[in-house]
Amino acid sequence: MKTIMTQNGKIIIADREKPMLLQGHVLIRTEYSAISPGTEMIFVKRASDEPATLGYNAVGIVEQVGEEVKHIQVGQRVACYGAPYVHHAEWLAVPANLVAVVPDHVDPQEAAFAGLGAIAIHALRVADLRFGESAVVVGLGILGNIITQIAKAVAYRTVGLDLRSDRVAMLQEDGFSHIYHNQTEMEESLADAVGPYGADAVLHCASGPGEELMNSSLKWIRDRGKIVIVGDLSAEFSRELMFGKEAQVLISRAGGPGRYDAQYERENRDYPIGHVRWTEGRNVEEYIRLLAEGRISIKKLITNMYSVDDAAEAYDNYRTPTETIATIIKY
Repeated sequence: MKTIMTQNGKIIIADREKPMLLQGHVLIRTEYSAISPGTEMIFVKRASDEPATLGYNAVGIVEQVGEEVKHIQVGQRVACYGAPYVHHAEWLAVPANLVAVVPDHVDPQEAAFAGLGAIAIHALRVADLRFGESAVVVGLGILGNIITQIAKAVAYRTVGLDLRSDRVAMLQEDGFSHIYHNQTEMEESLADAVGPYGADAVLHCASGPGEELMNSSLKWIRDRGKIVIVGDLSAEFSRELMFGKEAQVLISRAGGPGRYDAQYERENRDYPIGHVRWTEGRNVEEYIRLLAEGRISIKKLITNMYSVDDAAEAYDNYRTPTETIATIIKY
């Protein structure tokens, strides 16, 4: 089967064997997989002589189910998330815990971003916001855009900031009133957007050196507010500013509880809902629900689609600044 991999900083198309189906897993014929530019381009830049698979978002049709799988049926369309089980390949064998059924009326291209959807949802859970509270989202690429849409869908007071005016315009056209590409303008309007005490949380989806952004964020939040680092941003900040607010600086890791736990993932042992309400798998299901109910949409974000054979061109778009936001691979 064709599989997209990276080696020495280049994109290669490898021919690998179809994966084996384990107990508790499902075999999926991939329709689309979605590129996660932040994570995947880091892998590409760090790639060594040893070929490595890329990707962790996909959607496809179930062709076979393993033993003890009860809630997934052959022929259903499903979204799935989580390397090393999910990557850019024609066939995937995925633990049932990491799979969510996609209703017929949901666009499979949007469903292909299930991993990023789960990551966005988990970031908001880490912020631990309540009804009526507020969030400032910094960086409005694919992940920041999804977080912003979900925050508004659950009625948080939502502010967005990005230096790219096209990303800002996209959300403004969809009725988001407090979206800015100028930090000074955002700061001047912040009290109107979130109230006089400051934001309850700032979620950083940007990457790179973080000291200036982190220190600015500590001024935006209320007393005992939170800063959640979602992107690859360095966590450097003024102790004085942090002490003055008794702020919390938090890291949001992947799509939720269960990630990197071999018993949850490979062995497909779900956590009891009474003890862990929101696992990474349940966050994937929630992303699909939000799409199904029309509460969020990422159709406008999908700027590029490539066949698996043209994957190198898809990744080249992320090596230099372009208008590319979201990219899907078609199988």
